[in-house]
Amino acid sequence: MALLVDSSVWIDYFNGITSPQTDYLEQSLGQIEIVVGDLILAEVLQGFRRRHDFTLAREALLRFLVLEMVGAEIAIKSAENYHTLRTNGITIRKTIDCLIATFCIETGLDLLHSDRDFDPFEVHLGLMVVHP
Repeated sequence: MALLVDSSVWIDYFNGITSPQTDYLEQSLGQIEIVVGDLILAEVLQGFRRRHDFTLAREALLRFLVLEMVGAEIAIKSAENYHTLRTNGITIRKTIDCLIATFCIETGLDLLHSDRDFDPFEVHLGLMVVHP
């Protein structure tokens, strides 16, 4: 099993916030394959104010396999998934979450997150989520 960790978890992890998701991430390091999506890499690194912290986080995240997440196929499928959920009365607030969820669905990656925008993807579209 390969695990994609969402920025919602990485941000808490780097900020020292304890949660079931950050505990799971901590326990999983070195035990299972963790991958980082390029979109997530950008989101996480954009949040650092100090250059030193940015550099340390970049070095830590680049130790994992970094996957390119979006091309035309994922972009189109993401839009289809958005419309499917919208038809069911669900509006996803952030395009990037739709892209991340769709990428995981299409590639068979499990997702570790702490963001409610992913819940409809799990319930209605088969997103595989780790629930620590």
